[in-house]
Amino acid sequence: MDLVRALEADGPLTCVVGAGGKKSTLYELVGRLERTVLTATVRIPIFDRHVSEVRVTADPLAALEALEESGDHEWPLGLVAEREGTDRYVGYEPETVDRIVATDAVDHVLVKADGARTRLLKAPGDHEPRIPPGADTVLALASVRAVGRPLSESDVHRPERVSTVIGREIGEPIEPADVATILTNPEGGLKDVPEGATYVPVLNMVDDEDDREVAETIAAGILESEAASSGRLSRVVLTSMIAEDPLISVVG
Repeated sequence: MDLVRALEADGPLTCVVGAGGKKSTLYELVGRLERTVLTATVRIPIFDRHVSEVRVTADPLAALEALEESGDHEWPLGLVAEREGTDRYVGYEPETVDRIVATDAVDHVLVKADGARTRLLKAPGDHEPRIPPGADTVLALASVRAVGRPLSESDVHRPERVSTVIGREIGEPIEPADVATILTNPEGGLKDVPEGATYVPVLNMVDDEDDREVAETIAAGILESEAASSGRLSRVVLTSMIAEDPLISVVG
């Protein structure tokens, strides 16, 4: 099984949320799909080197139409609403992304749908994630490297929200069961995932055998959760985005 199939990222619209590897996951996928747009519904760091071209436009549909008529461009294509400062772009409203997907100009759209400020674990804020209603697949990431680290701002985005979800005090060490809870809780990775979307928890930074042992413990907890028993998820994907082949295994 390859990475695209493992993540079920071959549908028209794939969104990535969570922490610990969203951008690297998007960049791996964008080079493996045909006629693909990479975009965001939130801010996203400059990603020009991962695509053939970036178009900064408030009217992505018109830009796609013009590109299709000219036939003079290469894939994959970056589409963003504006540039903010020197280091990031601003994405589109979720409904605009749905309209991009609905055109005949593209086959796949990959979306960064929340932020984590390079932390290893997170719980979403009040106004996130920003997942388009038409999402086919939602990938929720967490890093196995969060396990054993203290529940604090140094490694966790919005630690107070994570604390509420997992029932652990700020400063306490994060356990494998805590990561499993974040990825299966309606106030964690499952927040605002459309009912019809495929939901895939992804454990990233599985870079050695010790990481894999931790990841498999987390995966077992995910697959024993109420979310799994209700059919909301069916497997967990283990990845190492620094490896030549990022797909480590599929559990479930």
